[in-house]
Amino acid sequence: MTITARPGAGRKAPPVSGPSATPRWWADAVGVVAGATLLVVTALWVSHGGLQSVGNGGPGAISSIGRLFGLWASDLLLLQVLTMARVPFAERAFGQDTLARWHRWSGFTSFWMMVAHIVLITIGYAGTARNNPFAQFWTMIWNFPGMLLAAAGTLALIMVVVTSIRAARRRLRYESWHLLHLYAYLGAGLALPHQLWSGSDFAGSGWAATYWWTLWGVAAGSVLLFRLGLPLLRNRRHRLVVDRVVTEGPGMTSVYLTGRDLDRLPARAGQFFQWRFLDGPGWTRSHPFSLSAAPDGDQLRITVKDSGDGSSRVATLKRGTRVLVEGPYGKLTGESYHGGPLVLLACGIGITPLLSLLGELPYAPGEATLIYRVRSADEIAFRPELEWFAQKRGVRVTYLVGPRAADGSWLPAGHRDTDVDALRRLAPSVAEAEVYLCGPGAWTQAAHSAARAAGAPAARLHTELFSW
Repeated sequence: MTITARPGAGRKAPPVSGPSATPRWWADAVGVVAGATLLVVTALWVSHGGLQSVGNGGPGAISSIGRLFGLWASDLLLLQVLTMARVPFAERAFGQDTLARWHRWSGFTSFWMMVAHIVLITIGYAGTARNNPFAQFWTMIWNFPGMLLAAAGTLALIMVVVTSIRAARRRLRYESWHLLHLYAYLGAGLALPHQLWSGSDFAGSGWAATYWWTLWGVAAGSVLLFRLGLPLLRNRRHRLVVDRVVTEGPGMTSVYLTGRDLDRLPARAGQFFQWRFLDGPGWTRSHPFSLSAAPDGDQLRITVKDSGDGSSRVATLKRGTRVLVEGPYGKLTGESYHGGPLVLLACGIGITPLLSLLGELPYAPGEATLIYRVRSADEIAFRPELEWFAQKRGVRVTYLVGPRAADGSWLPAGHRDTDVDALRRLAPSVAEAEVYLCGPGAWTQAAHSAARAAGAPAARLHTELFSW
């Protein structure tokens, strides 16, 4: 079923102040630096006889290849830590979705390289010593400097990798998965020092030791600065508290928050924070919730769907409850939008960041189209607010109501149009518009594919996945 709120008269919104658009070369520069680190460690391996050892053959060649895998694994492990260190310029350049994909890719790649490193080094050393590989492995753990720590770190990383497999993640609550995932920092901290203490590629090489200690220090420093230091400073300055709690619909609750100097909080519509509500046991576990209204300098608003993972407690928050935040994060902002056609596609709770964008972006009457997908009419949230945007800001609001049509489709059941034809009919300007999409992973990917097929350039497609 399709329900459309027709645009009414309105005036163009004033230009929005905020951070300037992120330079496009930032992303390229970060990619070049990341690739360069792998080249550096390869060059260090070559300069210390790596290729020569391989050319000589025998157990030494196996050990040398194993060392190279270990160097690559360590480098990727530190890059993996950096992708989730919440470095502000990386967040602005790539966004959380892209960083999370790179984090996952580098994590699994690093793990299998680490496994190859352990196996090849053990076989190579066992061949040189004419020893049983299992006995050699035991000897290395107990007698080589730093190997006990490395073994403990490897076990921690194995636990993180196992719980990161999609099948395992589906069985875990978000809080449990997030807590287990923090052991990656412990694993990285324990697994790396043995290379500096016992690695033959570093013995007598000041350049190699300087490089690795610098990279390790940058990764650790970024975590301490941006995951701990910056949030502590912002929470001390802004002192957020719950002002009121409002029910928006079945299982959906909005929380209004006030604090100090909120006009100096560098948050934009479309972004999210990690939230901790100091209302009792469990406050240490954070949850990612998007702003559901454009920040106005006086208050913030988030809207939370009860998904059974601790989010249900939001509905019971009391006025005055202290709140700790990390952020803002996310690239689903209007930093590159300066007027013209605008298309927003939301599914379920994905309406929240798009609603905040409607309040901030400087579109003219008739330029903006919002398509809001829900399973039933009872799940439509913010209907009065959306009707206000239709009447006062000239937004064309369309509700797509009904059960899921099929896998790979963003439409509800009952639509005769194809995904692409339906999008062109509901949003005729999609090929020329800035397009914002937010919702569950599969739905967002289907909507993204339809928008691309309808002619929307990749550079004008902005997505946020509501999944972990």
